[in-house]
Amino acid sequence: MPVEALLDYRPALRARTGVGEYVHRTALALADTAPAGSRVTVFSSSWKDRLQAPGPAIAARDARLPVRLLNWSWHRLGWPPVEWLAGRADVVHSPTPLAIPSARAAQVVTIHDLFFLDHPDATEAEVRRDYAELVGKHARRADLVVTVSDTVAAQVVARLGVAPARVLTCHNGAPDWTPRAAVPADGPVIFVGTLEARKNVGGLLDAWERLVARGLRVPLLLAGGAPASAAPLLARLQSPALGGLVTHVGYLEEADRRAFYDRARLLVLPSFDEGFGLPVVEAMAAGVPVVAARRGALPEVGGDAAAYVDPTDPDDLATIVARLWASPEALAAMRTRGSEQVRRFSWHASARRLWDGYGEAVARRARR
Repeated sequence: MPVEALLDYRPALRARTGVGEYVHRTALALADTAPAGSRVTVFSSSWKDRLQAPGPAIAARDARLPVRLLNWSWHRLGWPPVEWLAGRADVVHSPTPLAIPSARAAQVVTIHDLFFLDHPDATEAEVRRDYAELVGKHARRADLVVTVSDTVAAQVVARLGVAPARVLTCHNGAPDWTPRAAVPADGPVIFVGTLEARKNVGGLLDAWERLVARGLRVPLLLAGGAPASAAPLLARLQSPALGGLVTHVGYLEEADRRAFYDRARLLVLPSFDEGFGLPVVEAMAAGVPVVAARRGALPEVGGDAAAYVDPTDPDDLATIVARLWASPEALAAMRTRGSEQVRRFSWHASARRLWDGYGEAVARRARR
């Protein structure tokens, strides 16, 4: 059965971090894999930013409405139905845990993680105001809950009380890169992600201070946006131990991302929680060995190709980095295993699963 799918593209309007990258890649993959007669349309509302269709086979619906006002009305009032703003659709897909109101379209939500349930103090704005309070009700009401890992799927069932039959795992995909032939002998260690509490950048800097105390001066590059809450972290980069050794390079544009990974000797992602961990598959696709926290979905995504650490123990992280930094043989083996592991993750494969899920959601909505 052909399906008209409407995807909320707003998280990808500006810097495509996390959810924004998910929305952008999902839209492109849905267009590439659409069954006969099916179509994907992207929707946006913003007072300042105008929407451009991300691909030639994708329609766009752009409403000039303040995003915060519309979100408040959607989250708190369940109004207006999205069809009033974007036209008819069979499915409306929110890339956040909160559903978009609809008159007749099946409602699909994506839950990337549930970190906000346990750590609301580490979130900001609408996430702090609405997500913890509303996620359970929205997830149980949705016609389909999409998760980006089996780890999060199990949490949605156990913690939110969603029936397993209405939860679908569609892993994030890896970039279509050819892995490097070898790990450079003199590259830096890199971190990729927003400098926020969940990413444990403070613990990463603690580990680097331990390395310096051991006489190891390993260069570290931090790539990612820095919200106002990151000011204390940025101040630490000027300390005697870290000054000139740890550098914040800011947000990476898509055109610069592959070259950044190509420079690296190692990626470190010590997050307290990740629903997936896109930098892991980006690094492995480029042939960069990975050190990740033994938390959330990171072991699911990294498999036996990554080295794992306790994110609450800076000494553990420092020890693992020091050992790998001194072992070209270990890094070469990790590069090879990572190149094999990353083949499991495909945006197109997940999009095909998502189209099937859309069809099930439409049928489920019709039975209400």
